[in-house]
Amino acid sequence: MAYVFTPPAIVGIPVAGSNDSFPVHRIYCVGRNYEDHAKEMGGTGREAPFFFMKPADAVLNVAPGATVTLPYPTLTANFHHEIELVVAIGTGGSHIKAADAHKHIFGYAVGLDMTRRDLQNDMKKQGRPWSISKGFDHSAPVGHITPASQLPGIENAEIAVQVNGLDRQRSSTAKMIWNIAETIEKLSEAWVLQPGDLIFTGTPEGVGAVVRGDVLLGSVTGLDSISVKVA
Repeated sequence: MAYVFTPPAIVGIPVAGSNDSFPVHRIYCVGRNYEDHAKEMGGTGREAPFFFMKPADAVLNVAPGATVTLPYPTLTANFHHEIELVVAIGTGGSHIKAADAHKHIFGYAVGLDMTRRDLQNDMKKQGRPWSISKGFDHSAPVGHITPASQLPGIENAEIAVQVNGLDRQRSSTAKMIWNIAETIEKLSEAWVLQPGDLIFTGTPEGVGAVVRGDVLLGSVTGLDSISVKVA
């Protein structure tokens, strides 16, 4: 079969400690999965999980020790950071039970769910979808993926982002409202998860705006940190 134009290249994220890359299929994101962040966004705290998506090519690869340029997006004057633990799915399935979720995880990475907050707020007020605020180019900086077997304590890891060397967000993955296993269970009820799927598991409190020239350093204990500079 001939294609009418050359298909785009597969988006891959390097696997830490190897020459392999993880091919990205879809990016799922969990909304308001830390109680204090839910409250700062106008929620009540613990809510049923809900999800939104980013395109696979929103990934911005960030190598350990490097600072990668993050372009300031169009159409916004309120560009926000959200630090997140990213789960990489290695084995797909539907209606996965929480007790079996670990069998489907390939590994973990540090991610930033970058958000055009003013557009998101406008869309919410109008009752319209807010994909435009989340799924734009370069909106998903991600570090190298570390295999799950090397991270037995990821459910209770410090998660943080600094902007220009100062703390903006600092919390623990133990404070997720819906833990990783529960999230996979709920997500797999709505979609058939596939190898290559990424799950951004939510952000703690402290989200805020960044401007051109700011340098963000995102970290989760046990994973390669990521550094991006807004350009």
